[in-house]
Amino acid sequence: MPRTDEPAAGRREPVIPAAVQGILETFWANGHAAYVVGGSLRDELIGRRASDWDLATDARPDRIVELFPGAVYENKFGTVDVRAGGETYQVTTFRTDHDYGDHRRPHHVEFGDEIETDLARRDFTVNAIAWGARGTPGGGRAGRAALVDPFGGALDVERRLLRAVGEPTKRFEEDALRMIRGVRLAATLEFAIEPATLAAITDRAALVEHLSGERIGAELGRLLGARRPSVGLRLMADSGLLDRVSPELAAQRGIAQNKVPGEDLWDHTLRAVDAAPAARPVVRLAALVHDIGKPATAADGHFYGHERVGADVARAFLERVHYPRAVIQRVVALVRQHMFAYEASWSDAAVRRFIGKVGRDMLDELFELRMADNAGSGLPPDVGIAELRRRVEEQLAADVALDRGDLAIDGDDLIEELGVERGPAIGRILGRLLDRVIADPALNERPTLLLLAATLVEDES
Repeated sequence: MPRTDEPAAGRREPVIPAAVQGILETFWANGHAAYVVGGSLRDELIGRRASDWDLATDARPDRIVELFPGAVYENKFGTVDVRAGGETYQVTTFRTDHDYGDHRRPHHVEFGDEIETDLARRDFTVNAIAWGARGTPGGGRAGRAALVDPFGGALDVERRLLRAVGEPTKRFEEDALRMIRGVRLAATLEFAIEPATLAAITDRAALVEHLSGERIGAELGRLLGARRPSVGLRLMADSGLLDRVSPELAAQRGIAQNKVPGEDLWDHTLRAVDAAPAARPVVRLAALVHDIGKPATAADGHFYGHERVGADVARAFLERVHYPRAVIQRVVALVRQHMFAYEASWSDAAVRRFIGKVGRDMLDELFELRMADNAGSGLPPDVGIAELRRRVEEQLAADVALDRGDLAIDGDDLIEELGVERGPAIGRILGRLLDRVIADPALNERPTLLLLAATLVEDES
């Protein structure tokens, strides 16, 4: 394997954080090889802000724990968490992976002594770069720190190219998640995928069926954080990965819509995802699945009730990829509500009912989703939204009652003042009172509501 110990002409030295440099110096002072490796180094070479710096060393895990008091040996793969400068860094012993029988993780690892061997087990050349130095038996480092790049990863960084280390088919057969990670990196780094690597992804796409939903969901979340997630999502669809990850989304391809000329339902979804704000990950995720119910409801160019069907389909998909329950509930609610039809003729009471139905804590996300949906349809994002948003803000500023918690009385008042027994009748009475108050906010006074409630109690008896 070629070893790069000199920086290429014009290539700057990586800027290593002081805490990471301190860890390297500790290893070198004690005669150990130590390098920064992986994505953080890649990002530094690109000129992006690097985070989550990882290190590799020839020191065995027990030796790492000895050198860094308080360090924690995490797993059988040789990873130790080291605290420095208020941060935690993962330090892994050089290793070779063996027997990927399940296309997910190696069944066992073998510790090694050379950084080149460790780099050879990695997924893509841009992640198979290291910067550091070997140690000397008497302590200290053997020469100055330098870049180690046996697979030409630094040049691929410059070319903005994703290329598998060694034989791509073998890399993906070892761990099928590397294929999903590849399309995710293509989107987040804005790199192209080298043709042979992309061909191997297409050829081995079926292997993702061996992956846990948890690992797939984690990569999907990172992909949706890209500036343009559509780059990775389109690669997933074109390579066949999407058919295995979400057949429900893959079914959108080829379904015609009366939206942007020449584009299908999948194109609309991709436009909507890109238009959703990256700073609102729940909205991005909702944009991905907002029309997931359309294939099942397509009939004569219409998709009646697709938001209701889509809410159930979205829930099943998100549960399959192990998104947190709170995220699933919010996304499902957004999908179910995203087809609201505002008209300028709405009364103020209608606006208040809309707020109560949606929930004031979900309004901003629903508007953001609808704006992304509009953009995906080739419309101005604010169309049909700006006026409703203004009217909603007016109602919220007026501090009117919008849900049962805003009423001037509660269930205890019904029990104590009117003798209502605990049970479902209390909820029905409060719901009817809320309808009256939404129509006329002036009714939201304790004496008035008790009088109204008294007549409703008679209806319940």
